[in-house]
Amino acid sequence: MKKEERKKIVNRFKRIEGQIRGLEKLVEDEAPCLDIMIQVSAVTAAVKKAGMEVIRMYIDQCLSEMPGKSAANRETTIQEFQKALSRYIDMA
Repeated sequence: MKKEERKKIVNRFKRIEGQIRGLEKLVEDEAPCLDIMIQVSAVTAAVKKAGMEVIRMYIDQCLSEMPGKSAANRETTIQEFQKALSRYIDMA
C-alpha cells in the first residue's frame, strides 16, 4: 500500500475512533435512543466505507504483485483474499 493511501486509511480510522468516542459519551450521558441509533448507523457506514477502500487498495496491490508469483502463491493469495472478503460481506 502506498504511503499516501495508507495515510488516508489511517485518518479515516481515526475519524471513526472519534465517532465511537462520541457514541460512548452519548450512552454515558443517557442520550435519547434515537440519537444513539443515528450515530451507530453513521459509524457502521463509515466502517463499511473504510473496508471498501481497504479492499480496493488490496486488489490493486495484489494485481500488481501477481505476475511475479508462482501459481501456488497466487492461489494462496487469492484464497486468503476470498476468505477476508467473505468475512467482510458477512459483516455487512
